[in-house]
Amino acid sequence: MRIPSLRRAATAAVFAPALWPIAAASQATAAASAAVIVTGNPLRSTDVSSPTHVLSGESLVLRRGSTLGETLDGLPGVSSSYFGPNANRPMIRGQDSDRIRMLSNSGVPLDASALSYDHAVPIDPLVVERVEVLRGPAALLYGGSAVGGVVNAIDNRVPKAAISGPTGAGELRYGGPSTERGAAALLETGAGDFAWHADAFWRQTDNTRVPWYPRPDGNGGSVMSDQILNSASKSYGGAFGGSRVWNSGFLGAAVDTFRSDYGVVAEPDVTIDMFLNKLTLAGEARDLGGPISAVSGQWLVSNYQHQEIEGSGEVATTFKNRGSDLRLQAEHRTLSLGGGQLQGVFGLQTENADFSALGEEAFVPSTSTRHLALFALEEYQIGAGKLVFGGRVANARIDSEGDGPGQSQFGPPQSRSFTPFSAAVGGVYNLSPQWQLLGNLSYTERAPTFFELYANSLHVATGAYEEGNPNLGLEKGTNLDVALAWKDGPNSVTIGAFGSDFSNYIALLGTGQEVLTDEGLVPVYAFTGVPVRMYGAEVEGTWRLLEGKQTLDLNGSIDAMRSTNEASGQPLPRIPPTRVTLGLTWRMGDWMARAEGIYAAAQDRVPTDDPPTPAYTIVNLSASYQLRLAGSEGIAFLRINNIGNELAYNATTIATVRPLAPLPGRGVMVGLRMNF
Repeated sequence: MRIPSLRRAATAAVFAPALWPIAAASQATAAASAAVIVTGNPLRSTDVSSPTHVLSGESLVLRRGSTLGETLDGLPGVSSSYFGPNANRPMIRGQDSDRIRMLSNSGVPLDASALSYDHAVPIDPLVVERVEVLRGPAALLYGGSAVGGVVNAIDNRVPKAAISGPTGAGELRYGGPSTERGAAALLETGAGDFAWHADAFWRQTDNTRVPWYPRPDGNGGSVMSDQILNSASKSYGGAFGGSRVWNSGFLGAAVDTFRSDYGVVAEPDVTIDMFLNKLTLAGEARDLGGPISAVSGQWLVSNYQHQEIEGSGEVATTFKNRGSDLRLQAEHRTLSLGGGQLQGVFGLQTENADFSALGEEAFVPSTSTRHLALFALEEYQIGAGKLVFGGRVANARIDSEGDGPGQSQFGPPQSRSFTPFSAAVGGVYNLSPQWQLLGNLSYTERAPTFFELYANSLHVATGAYEEGNPNLGLEKGTNLDVALAWKDGPNSVTIGAFGSDFSNYIALLGTGQEVLTDEGLVPVYAFTGVPVRMYGAEVEGTWRLLEGKQTLDLNGSIDAMRSTNEASGQPLPRIPPTRVTLGLTWRMGDWMARAEGIYAAAQDRVPTDDPPTPAYTIVNLSASYQLRLAGSEGIAFLRINNIGNELAYNATTIATVRPLAPLPGRGVMVGLRMNF
């Protein structure tokens, strides 16, 4: 049974908050989180209605991988597209590409990672100080591209507060299945009203070692191999920023660069040479007089390029994406209303991007994309309950330049314009000091991307001929997310469920046809709008088994979901399987040790053109020691992943690459991070 009534309910709830029955109560609120969630939470509340996860400090150091996808993979509801070890984008609840918003300090850096699975995300986890993951629709603040969730990589490249004296950090890493050699350094200082930041990183890896597996030879046979061919990489970069800060605000700027050279595992003789240069201007003024209490803004300018280079050294294709992201928002003064407190923000966002792809593997034309959006978010606190509601309306224009030099597949120039609208209402209710109920209901619309509209050529990375559809309409969906959370000291449990009903979901689906190309006969896939239903559940918890000078915690998580194309009755491709994670964490003084087992069930609920993926169990071990040297603090760590050297494949990897790139085998990583 479909649930179209949810769409009307979500829209009505935004403009009629009185319909939300949150009664006043005198119960004490639940204990506040130690860290305020930044992403999707401009009002700096300690409680948020959407499911979130934060990595920082020791937890980030121990989980940190060579990419954000690897770093976040395994969090509840989060997986990775895994196009080998170098290009893997985070997936949230089975959604990726343009439905997951990748942010840097809440800004939108332009790249090409959503366009193709072999395009890496130009953010290195080595210089990230905090990562926030917002699961579920977050479109109010970040647009239709956040319908599946948000990943926000946060650093302090534009300092927001005064810095007294020089401080900094350094990190060294070595080992793992890719024999990674990595280093990063950060230095911050201040003088009077000014604060400064500088950082740099370097990372190099060899081909990733895996258990022996039958690697397809391209001729219908296979050869045994113990590594992922053409998976070596090298990346480096850094940033410099500064701000003038005062008690109630700051104004600053930063420049940064990211450069990477890495192999494409689907093409043994092709490497990618990538760079992203960024300029960020940001500022905030608080404690203003009048009805507006604070204003803030950020302008991010990006210059992205990557070249696909063949073994002969010839540049086959050059991708460029240049443009800017501007966000301005104002917070109004808190108002007393009906026995409660109302506070909120409103603002605008503009995104401008000019994309070009020139060369023999260009499967999309050169395009320009222009977005302008207005948004508002309000929070109403009354007694033990809180209601959050808001809306966003945008205008999106996507223009194709048509055929460029040497091209004939894209036709004449074309233009499309869209006006997507999104609305949401969420609530947090503290049932007792230990129990909390959370819910979020939203209606979202997303404008098609330039590649969903205008692609029309062989896409070598996917091994398919991809056809866009310039007549696509808005992607439209209704989403419901509920959770019950319990916390008592070190013990906690969160049980959540979600569902999404899309009347028009833009999916890349097989047509059953084949076309003859220079690579031979390849299948034809087309971007098509279909009705889709998704639903699932996520459970995570921690239980203190031993208390005293030594502590022992049992923790674990389960996530599962289903996704169905309602038009054909078939599952959507590349949906993550049910996963169960169980771990034991022991601590005594400065010592920590952890054992973790991850079971991924077989994914055999797949469409006819996507083969099933076998189940696997991987065991990881880690240990760390907190250092204190001459007034400085740090952590030394040892990590052994896949200790049993289990051969495993990722169900969320595209079918043509999955047999070429198993998950990494056994690897021992050691590292040291010092803060001074």
